[in-house]
Amino acid sequence: MDAMPTVAVTDEQTEPGGRSATLLVYRSLDLLIAGIGFIACLPLLALICVAIRLESDGPAIFRQQRLGRDKQPFTVHKFRTMILEADPTVHREYVEQLIAGKETTHADDSGRDLYKLAADDRVTRVGRLLRRTSLDELPQMFDVVRGNMSLVGPRPVIPYEAELYPPSYDRRFAVKPGMTGVWQVNGRSERTYREMVELDIAWAEGHSVLLYLSVLVRTPWALLARRGAA
Repeated sequence: MDAMPTVAVTDEQTEPGGRSATLLVYRSLDLLIAGIGFIACLPLLALICVAIRLESDGPAIFRQQRLGRDKQPFTVHKFRTMILEADPTVHREYVEQLIAGKETTHADDSGRDLYKLAADDRVTRVGRLLRRTSLDELPQMFDVVRGNMSLVGPRPVIPYEAELYPPSYDRRFAVKPGMTGVWQVNGRSERTYREMVELDIAWAEGHSVLLYLSVLVRTPWALLARRGAA
C-alpha cells in the first residue's frame, strides 16, 4: 500500500488572518470547479438517472443525513445504488466491526484484499457499476456548491458511525467533508477503517492548498486505476 502522506501545518493555517484567507481560497476553488463540473456533467447525470430508473423502482437520487464540519448534520446527495428501502442494518453491523478493528476482507477481481461488504444483495447492477467508478458520488457537486461539503476532505460520516467513535476520531470533524480526499487517492478500501480515519485527521490538521490541488489531480487516475474500488 502507498505510504500515508505526512502533512505539515503552515503559517497560513495557524494565524487567524492567514486561515481566513486560505478558507476563502478553498471556497472559491470549490465553487469554480464544482460549478463548472456540474454543468459539464449534466448529460452524464441525466443518462445515469435514466439507467437507474429503468432498472428499479424509486428515485434516482438518494438522500441521507451525514455529519459535516463540527458534527453539524446535513443532507448528502448520491445516485441511488441500492434497491428501494434497503435495510441499513447490514451496513451498520459491518461498520461496527470495522471501527472495533474486527475487519474482514474480500478479494477484488485482481486479487487485492478490500475492506468492503462482499456480495451485498441490496446493490443493483447499475449501482455496482456506479460504485466501482465512483460515479454515484457526482451529485455531491451540488452539496459542494451549497457549502455543506468541499471537493477535498474527509469522507462524510453517517451519524451512527460517529456514535461509535473514540474521542480521538472527532478531530476529523474540524473541516468540511469532501467528495474526494487523501484516503481516496491512497488505496481507498485497501485501507483499514483506522487508517482511513488517520488520513482524514492528517488532512484536517495539516491541509494546504497545494495538497488540495494534488488530491484533485490524483483522483481521476485513482478512479481509472480502480485502486481499492469494489
